[in-house]
Parts: sequence; structure tokens; C-alpha cells
Amino acid sequence: MHNFDLILTLTGGLVSAVILGYITQWLRLSPIVGYLLAGIIVGPHTPGFVADLALAEQLAEIGVVLLMFGVGLQFHIEDLLAVRKVAIPGAIVQSLVATALGAAVASFGGWSLPSGVVFGIALSVASTVVLVRVLSDNRQLHTPAGHIAVGWLVVEDLFTVLVLVLMPTIFGGAQSANPFAAVSFAAIKIIAFGLFAIVVGGRTIPWLLAHVSRTQSRELFTLAVLASTLGIAVLSAEMFGVSMALGAFLAGLIVGRSEFSVRAASEALPMRDAFAVLFFVSVGMLLNPSALVAAPAMLLATLGVILLGKPLAALAIVLVMRYPVKVALSVAVALAQIGEFSFIVATLANQLNVFSGLEASNLLIGAAIVSITINPLLFRAVAPIERWVARVRPEPNGIPKALPEPREATHRAVVVGYGPIGRTVTRLLRENEIEPTVIEMNVDTVRTLRSEGVEAILGDATQPAVLAAAGLNEAGSFIVSVAGLVGVEEAFRIARRQNPALQILARTTSLRELRALRGAGADIVASGEGEVALTLTAAILERLGATPEQIDRERTRVRAELERA
Repeated sequence: MHNFDLILTLTGGLVSAVILGYITQWLRLSPIVGYLLAGIIVGPHTPGFVADLALAEQLAEIGVVLLMFGVGLQFHIEDLLAVRKVAIPGAIVQSLVATALGAAVASFGGWSLPSGVVFGIALSVASTVVLVRVLSDNRQLHTPAGHIAVGWLVVEDLFTVLVLVLMPTIFGGAQSANPFAAVSFAAIKIIAFGLFAIVVGGRTIPWLLAHVSRTQSRELFTLAVLASTLGIAVLSAEMFGVSMALGAFLAGLIVGRSEFSVRAASEALPMRDAFAVLFFVSVGMLLNPSALVAAPAMLLATLGVILLGKPLAALAIVLVMRYPVKVALSVAVALAQIGEFSFIVATLANQLNVFSGLEASNLLIGAAIVSITINPLLFRAVAPIERWVARVRPEPNGIPKALPEPREATHRAVVVGYGPIGRTVTRLLRENEIEPTVIEMNVDTVRTLRSEGVEAILGDATQPAVLAAAGLNEAGSFIVSVAGLVGVEEAFRIARRQNPALQILARTTSLRELRALRGAGADIVASGEGEVALTLTAAILERLGATPEQIDRERTRVRAELERA
């Protein structure tokens, strides 16, 4: 019966998430809204089918661990260093403001100070998924505002990881008579685990992934990444007494700093996304809509912190740093929402009885749904407000830029495969001052290329994340030197969507594949059968005394016939 309940909970949660996720995506909203609504529908506070909340929460625990792994994997210190002068002080001040405002709202509701502080911390951190989506949809991700917002969020994420690590010590069941001693002891354990993970894990995990990668088995590589992540997470809790979230985060950092980062992101993170959906569904199941209706003042106050307090603090900080109004407005609005990290904090607070008997989870879920829903609409108002401000108060001169002006880009090409043909193509590109990026599945080949100064990516070229990491958006040519690559047609469609001006060149051994590759978007397809036929034809004509012009005309005619075959 228990197994049936598990299957029923999985089926009901995922089916509801697919339907509502599709609807919210169609409405150009974040699918997180759909997943939360799916949880509300299958939860105990709405009529109809009710999923098993206990089982959903157990599955969600895996989702939390994998979410933290993804945060570590995608953590780039370079994003922070580029905008550190504004992002670090800005994120710290904004987090303090949001925490203080959240605690004030909690005090208004009659909560204790510790509950209010944790509630304020949950309100202070924005959703990475929502922020990146909004910035990308408005073509602001690779602008000064986008870089500041991403760097800002990196600081918030680090702060939240620290909170997750310290909460069990501060609010654990066995309260210490000396809180300072308890926190100090926890800090020692965290440092010890961090050193162990970086020194031992930093050697063991890449070594393991390198050996598994040589098998060329995608499922084995995915299993190795997941086993490493869960293994370090469990080890952190069992041996060092620190949170599994920290273990998963450090596992992500280790993999993200290795040559396997892109491949892990493209092949292992889809599994994370599936469990993350279950996490959001389980969070939605906690919402009691009638409780929100009964306490509208608390919900409005919570929304006030998210939609007014946080963005106004961010706006003031960025303007004080003398950035343009448009940059300040974009950063402020992008941060005016909450999401996955807020739920992770709330989940841990519930486990530690910090929110016991309080409507904190209700308020966070309701506020998240509202803020995520209206955030794209708020972002569209940035340009009109900026134009109005420019008319009323022109920008002063000497405003600093978030990043140095980009250098003039050289012609770049992405080459898939480094066999005999790929090796020759790469050499010819470099000799003609065209910078190639090679995508390869062989870890030893990638290491050799990098040692020779050639940019190389370890991963599957049919995965969008791998193509993006290879710089396909900025490339002029996309060359597939491997014949018979499974999924190559979908790779061409993805490449064309990412870069419509891209020239796509492909190799195939069979003429039968030529039309399909052209239909998928290839501009030039070189067929092994066709080139052999052309070479033989040219040799015969040359022996018979044909001129080079005649041979070229015949080669053109034969190529056209072969393409129609």
C-alpha cells in the first residue's frame, strides 16, 4: 500500500505540475508559479485528489540537495568579482533591510523575535530562476544591470547557505547554555568539513568522473554525479554534523571547477529539475488558502517588504554608487520577488519548529506566487519610468560602468569532434586566425587541447547547455565533423534558434542523410559517398584531357545530382 501511495503521489504531483507549468509558461510566467499551484491543487486544503504530504516532503528533500548542488555548480566567482564594489555592499545592506522589515511584520503578527528574523531572511533572498528568466526575456542578462543583479544574487545565495548551516546549531533541539560556544563549535566543524571536501573531494570526484567519462556512457556519468553529490551531502550530516545543503553546495563547487562542469550541467541537472519540481509541489501543498484570506493584512505587509522595501533599498544603493537610473531600476525590480531559497529556509525552519504553529509558510508561498507572477510586468515598466526620470532629472556625467567595454570580437567557430577531420579543420581555422572551440566527449582529448591553448568543452553537442557554453551565440560557424552523431538534427535546430545568422556545416557518410540534415538547418553538408564520387569523376576527366574549368563544371553538376539522389 505504501508503494502505491508513493506512485500515486508522484503521478498526481507531476501530472498537475506538467499541466499548470505548461499553462504558466504559455502565459509567459515562471513555471515555478505553476508548480506551486499544482501543489495547492493536490494538497490537503483543497477538494479533490490529495497527495501524501509526508511522502512528497521526503522526495522534496532530494530536491533540496540537488538544488543546492546546482547552485554550487553554477556559482561563478568571476560574476561577483566583476561587480563586487556594488554587489557585495548592496546585497548585504538590502538583506539587512529586508530582514529587519520582515521581523517588523512578524512582530506585528505577534511572533517571537527568532521567528521574525528567520522570516525576514527568507524574504531577503530572490529566486535565481526567476531573475535570470526575467533578465533574459528583456535582453538585460548581459548588460551592466544584468551583471550587477547576478553578482548581487551570488552574495545573497552565499549568505543564505551560511544561514542554512547555522540554523540547526542555533535552533536545534539541544539548546546550549553558551550560544557563542555552540556557534564556535559549529564553525569549527564547518571549516573541518570544508577542508575535507575541498582536499579529498576535490581530488576524488574529478578522478571518479574522469574514469566514468571514458566509458562514454551517459547514464553512468549522470549516476556518478548524483552519487557524488548525495554521498558528500550524507557524509556532511553523518560525520561532521553539518547540513546536507552545505555538502551538496560544496559538491557542486568541486564539479563546477573541474572540466566536467558543462557536461554535468547538461546531463545531471535535468534529474535535479525533476526533483526540484517535486520540491515546489510539496511547498505548494502546505498552503492553506483560507488562512491567507483570514489574514489579508499580514499578506499585504509581506508583499510590501518584497515589492517595495527590497527594491527601494536596492534602488537607493545602486544610485548612491552613481550608476544610471535605468541600471538601478532594472536591478531593483529584478530582485523584487522570492523563490526557491526562501522555501528552503522555510522548510528548515519548520523542521526546527521555528515556525511551529505560525502562518509563515502560508505567507511565503502566497507572496512568492504573487511576486513571481507580477515581476515580469513590473520589469516592463522600467523603460517608461527611466524615460520620465530622464526628462525630469538628466543623468550627470562621469557615471561608472559596471564592466569594461567588451573588446572587438574575432571570428569564432564551434567544432564538434576531434577525430582526423575535426583535427584538420581546427588546425586550418587557427592558421587562418579563426578561434575554434572544440566540443568533445573524450576527457583526455579535452585536456590535451587545453594544454595546447585550444578552447575545449567536455560534453554532448546535442545539449543546449553545452552549445551555449561553447559560445555558439557569438560564433560565426558551427562545424560538425562527426558523421552519424545521434541527435544532430535537433542540435542544428537548437543552434539556429540560438544564433539565426550562424553558418552550419556538417559531415555525413551517407547520401541518404543529406536531405534530412539540410532540412534541419545545415547550410553545407559534405557527404563521404559524394566526395568519393566527385574525386573519381575528376580523376577520369583529367586523364581524358579535360580542362580545369570543365572539371569544375562537371563537379558542380555531379554534386547537384548527388544532392537530389
